[in-house]
Amino acid sequence: MTDSTVLPTPTPAAEPPTPRTRGGMQPYVWSLCGCLWFAVMGLITHDLGRPIDDAGTPSCPWTVVCFVRSVVATAFAASLALGTGAKLVAFSSRSLWVRSLAGSTSMVATFYALSHLHVTDVLTLTNTSPIWVALLAWPLGQDRPTWGVALAIAFSVCGVAVAVQPHGDGFRAWPALCALFAAFFTAVAMLGLNRLRGIAPFAIVTHFSAVSAVFGGVAWFLSDGLGLDLDAAGDPRWYRHLDVWLEILAVGLTATIGQVFLTLAFSRGRATRVAVVGLSQVVMVMAFEAAFGWKAVTPVMLVGTGMVLGPTAWLMARERR
Repeated sequence: MTDSTVLPTPTPAAEPPTPRTRGGMQPYVWSLCGCLWFAVMGLITHDLGRPIDDAGTPSCPWTVVCFVRSVVATAFAASLALGTGAKLVAFSSRSLWVRSLAGSTSMVATFYALSHLHVTDVLTLTNTSPIWVALLAWPLGQDRPTWGVALAIAFSVCGVAVAVQPHGDGFRAWPALCALFAAFFTAVAMLGLNRLRGIAPFAIVTHFSAVSAVFGGVAWFLSDGLGLDLDAAGDPRWYRHLDVWLEILAVGLTATIGQVFLTLAFSRGRATRVAVVGLSQVVMVMAFEAAFGWKAVTPVMLVGTGMVLGPTAWLMARERR
């Protein structure tokens, strides 16, 4: 007698989900585009800080550039948040304030450094932020640095000394320290951002941009009392020159466009890989400065820059979060 019972066909085991590769190469192209626009922003900021006379007077105070850039970014981010239905927040999260206050401090220090140092030097120093993340994560109880991380940190520190050449004739200690200061607070902002939950990305960007605008305005007021006066010769200051205003607005516009491209890149691609691609900004700026004759590219500088970017890329790539 034949058993006519039909056994159910076993369901094959579900395959593990494959990593997301949305957009193919598109996120990395967007990241390169964002880096290009941010590179242009840095170069314009540096140009606005270049002296226009023997007394070393800049064509525009760096605090003005910082303030206008933040105001433009706030308006743009708020428009995106409202347009996408994101709920704006102000006091709902302590981590949100840690991210915004640390990020604003970093931005002010970065703009000061950009107006006094070559953009390549500033980017080399500020790109040490993953090193600070690795160091700060240990006392916060998140991750104990391995020997590999320790060697990467030591290698990057040596690379900074080689690339920036702290004993060179054109080296300025205080702006360089401000760039490292900015990298440290960028790391604090990253750790604060990692703790945020339930807040829309555009709301986070709007909060940070608004706080940074306040920081920029306070820095502007404290540094020069807004600088709306005439110099000893009676000639009008920066605010009466149309070309200066066009450059200031260009800083805000290029930063906004760059932020859009990076937002698209991080929303469509793997965060670690997109972050590593972002290091190409240093190479872009190096090429621009060499083309403009602002800074000569030497083999020693190339070696030092590679010593910084190599371990930085490795530290970024090993992060899973």
